[in-house]
Amino acid sequence: MLIRSYFPLYAISFSGLVSSFGTRRKQKKDTAAIGAKNKSLSQPIIYKMKNIAIIMGGYSSEYKISLISGNVVYQFLDKNKFNGFRIHIFKEKWVYVDAYDVEFPIDKNDFSVTVDGTKITFDCVFNAIHGTPGEDGLMQAYFELLNIPQTSCDYYQAALTFNKRDLLSVLKPYGIKTAVSYYLNKGDIINTEEIVAKVGLPCFVKPNKAGSSFGISKVKTAAELPIAIEVAYQEDNEIIIESFLDGTEVSVGVINYKGTVTVLPITEIVSDNDFFDYEAKYLGKSQEITPARISDEITQKVSEIAKRAYEVLKMKGFSRSEFIIVNGEPHMLEMNTIPGLTTESLIPQQAKAAGISLEDLFTNAIELAL
Repeated sequence: MLIRSYFPLYAISFSGLVSSFGTRRKQKKDTAAIGAKNKSLSQPIIYKMKNIAIIMGGYSSEYKISLISGNVVYQFLDKNKFNGFRIHIFKEKWVYVDAYDVEFPIDKNDFSVTVDGTKITFDCVFNAIHGTPGEDGLMQAYFELLNIPQTSCDYYQAALTFNKRDLLSVLKPYGIKTAVSYYLNKGDIINTEEIVAKVGLPCFVKPNKAGSSFGISKVKTAAELPIAIEVAYQEDNEIIIESFLDGTEVSVGVINYKGTVTVLPITEIVSDNDFFDYEAKYLGKSQEITPARISDEITQKVSEIAKRAYEVLKMKGFSRSEFIIVNGEPHMLEMNTIPGLTTESLIPQQAKAAGISLEDLFTNAIELAL
């Protein structure tokens, strides 16, 4: 009776009955699927917040400054877009440090951390390590192997720019002027007369593969050279000795901002000490004037050279290049790829002068990496 109420007797066969029921069930499923799709299109899409590992610390003498930089990044991270995790990288431990300063070990096999039984992985790494292993390519290569995006340049560019000798040698063919230099490796015979004959006095003795704050000496007499060399060897087994450039010192940041290579306003450095050393850089013993008190012509020259270096090296992320302007000509000293990011540091000062907030600066770096 039930069957007859739906179908005339002349139309019924067993195969037709099965086919008819199957067709109706399929139509209902298709209708339900279309309805669900239309419903999902009418609802707002909710995106998962990204987990950002902010690595800080490192193995060099600059680790304290790196911790300050990393905490500034953590403080100004856009909390509506990102979950920030402070990761301390030291030789003896890699740990996640929570809001209560409780430490959880990082699993180096996949750069994850387990908290209260929950495994946390990271969508992107914000690199705030000054010096090794964050600025010399080691961390970049590690994250490349793990396929985790990170905010600094690639590992080759990091290793190249961290080596002052190699960086300046690569840039010279592109018309970028530098100081006269003399190289020493630990164990080499120190020929004071030969060094002075090449670079003159005064001169600067610097670690070759280290940051720009430690192990640097300004040498005024030949007798001071051996002592300055030993100071530099405490930071690195390679050193570079450069001629003194008597001129105006400036620093300029170059970043990729929203997909465009952007030169930030130039900062003039007026140190209370003999040069822009650790005390001048971090302890307030200098004047940092942004924008620099230089002519429009020289501003354009410095900006063009800094941008050329960034593009020639196929850089990503942050860079801060240092120049001495001698007789109207900029001479490059070095390029930093993990510059200081404290609120008093040069890149934040320059970004502020360009109308870029710290939140925007850090968000831009992460979004470009992703």
